Amino acid sequence: MNESVFEAKNELEHKLLAAMNGELSSEDFMRELMVQQIFIPVRDDKDSGIKGFQLTTKATPLVVEDDEGMRILVLFTSPERARDFLAEMPGYSGGLLAEFSWIVERMDAGFAISVNPGLDAGIDIEPEIVGQMLEILAADAARN
Repeated sequence: MNESVFEAKNELEHKLLAAMNGELSSEDFMRELMVQQIFIPVRDDKDSGIKGFQLTTKATPLVVEDDEGMRILVLFTSPERARDFLAEMPGYSGGLLAEFSWIVERMDAGFAISVNPGLDAGIDIEPEIVGQMLEILAADAARN
């Protein structure tokens, strides 16, 4: 999506732009991100007969590798933001909306996250930060 100006269309995008413009600290943005709904592209279920539809209970998320072999989970602030990126990724025409923390809780160590890759308003989260998020979520779960 080659937009000349990225126009926020949901709460998460407003927060992302605020963080990018220095109006919201990165720590506050990460806290906000944890409770926001995000789009996770998943591999199409070939046996469903419906493009973008899943019959299986084990959805396969879109993971790419960079030149150094780092695995990166690809997420988007909305399904619409994913459209152009997914057009270049055969086998990924649909996905799920889920709370960001729910996704992080299910991740293995060592993954990075890229939100809105290829768009002007996006964020890359290094594996160390993902690890810190996992620790925070575990501590929160222990308190509850």
